[in-house]
Amino acid sequence: MTNFPPGRDWDILIIGGGITGAGILLEAARRGLKALLVEQRDFAWGTSSRSSKLVHGGLRYLTEGGLRVARDAVREREALLRAAPGLVEAQGFAFAQGALAVAAQDGAGAAVTRPAYMTMLRMVDLLTGRREHGWERGSDRAGASRMAALGGASQGGSGGAASTRIPGGIRYTDAKTDDARLVLRVLDEARLHGATALNYVTVQALVRDGGKVHGAMLRDERSGAEHAVRARVVVNATGAWSDLLDRDGPARTARLRPLRGTHLVLPSTRLPLTQALSMLHPLDGRPVFVFPWEGVILAGTTDVDHDEALAREGRITRAEFEYLMAALQAQFPQQALDEADVVATFASVRPVAEGGTAPAQERREHLLWSEPGMISVAGGKLTTFRSIALDVLRQVALQLPGWQLRSDRAPVFARVAVPARHDLPAGILRRLAGRHGVHVKPLLKAAQAGELEPVPGTQTLWAELRWAARAEQVHRLDDLMLRRTRLGLQLADGGSQVLPRIRAICQAELGWSDEHWEREVAVYLKAWRPQYGVPATAQRAAMH
Repeated sequence: MTNFPPGRDWDILIIGGGITGAGILLEAARRGLKALLVEQRDFAWGTSSRSSKLVHGGLRYLTEGGLRVARDAVREREALLRAAPGLVEAQGFAFAQGALAVAAQDGAGAAVTRPAYMTMLRMVDLLTGRREHGWERGSDRAGASRMAALGGASQGGSGGAASTRIPGGIRYTDAKTDDARLVLRVLDEARLHGATALNYVTVQALVRDGGKVHGAMLRDERSGAEHAVRARVVVNATGAWSDLLDRDGPARTARLRPLRGTHLVLPSTRLPLTQALSMLHPLDGRPVFVFPWEGVILAGTTDVDHDEALAREGRITRAEFEYLMAALQAQFPQQALDEADVVATFASVRPVAEGGTAPAQERREHLLWSEPGMISVAGGKLTTFRSIALDVLRQVALQLPGWQLRSDRAPVFARVAVPARHDLPAGILRRLAGRHGVHVKPLLKAAQAGELEPVPGTQTLWAELRWAARAEQVHRLDDLMLRRTRLGLQLADGGSQVLPRIRAICQAELGWSDEHWEREVAVYLKAWRPQYGVPATAQRAAMH
């Protein structure tokens, strides 16, 4: 099996290469376990590269009455902000005065008053130890500048704030990240502690003996080689796909409900926001957000049952697309946004415990269940991946005689010094250090002439593409375009116009022949258009 350590048994085998599996791998390796992670596709292929990109603090959970979850989320958000500057960054948020509501069970808006929100924000301030919220009056010039994104009537055709009245609203601070790069950074940190992580390795079958799971039969999807792996404990961290892995396991009381969240990506030139905005959808009162991310603007999200087969990649429907566009058009009428302004779309499928309520009202806490030799985990949030990992390892400890879990929380990542360079702005160096950790210096050293410039329309340097092709387990073009970088979301038509230069930089690094490169381009673009493009209307779909 390609790159597979031969003749080695493992303390823990983790199946699933999203943020949950990566977090478990890191915390297990830190605590001395021989840890192996396998992912059937690419790292962060599923939900962990298609999330809303927000590292939530506690506000969202306080609206649901979850003080314990809110406290944990605030603690983990703050830990990530300290440990990964340049990867996890603070993001100003605002609620327009008319958007102080949350969805009720019946889908209508259940009002949450301004005093109630201010009380919850004060609680978040107490948890963080600093004041990060306030009320902006739209009438004063300073407040108007900060709240310009809130009033559709205040948006001139060019996207700048006009001199008309701008309503006030509540402001607070949360955080955002590049979710796929966060997964890769966690995996890199785990490798520093001796862990192994492999992509494109599928589990053919779990190995059971005497009613206990003892490992798995693995297959390298690139070479076809198979290998039986023994592990003292197996962790099923495949998320929404967990039922597909463990068909023969014992029945459990909690059932998983796959929910789909969809998002739009727009160019910042069409909607030049400087802060995030939470608003109410004009049709049903559900909260919708829009915020600047990686040089583009993200808008989302829907929350609907995902009724399609999980083997099929999630994608936005025409109804979901029109729903999100309606929210943007109502909030920013003078921008005259239409579907031609949408650069890309994406959809994630996340599992929640089935509770019989409307999708938006289902609880988001993670679920754990176990059988002899195997622990399964599903659900949870991007922000709290480390807490989820420790919960899993508490269950692992029950099945590993002689091993005790240390529950201390070290910094999420080892400290990385930002390189001192005179040819790059400090902000770019900070960004590179945050995303690439200890590899930032070799990445910069590998850059060739002109590769320390950004890809037009993005914050990604050409050099990041070279480094990814050389050192980041890229096996398919979509690995490079959608997860090592996010060019497939940031640029029109999946970045097709920059593929010739990417070829010049990356083809030799990947060791691909001309035929291989051209085949990958054809496969990537054919898959991108239905999965990440604007969905066709019924009339256009019939024509095709």
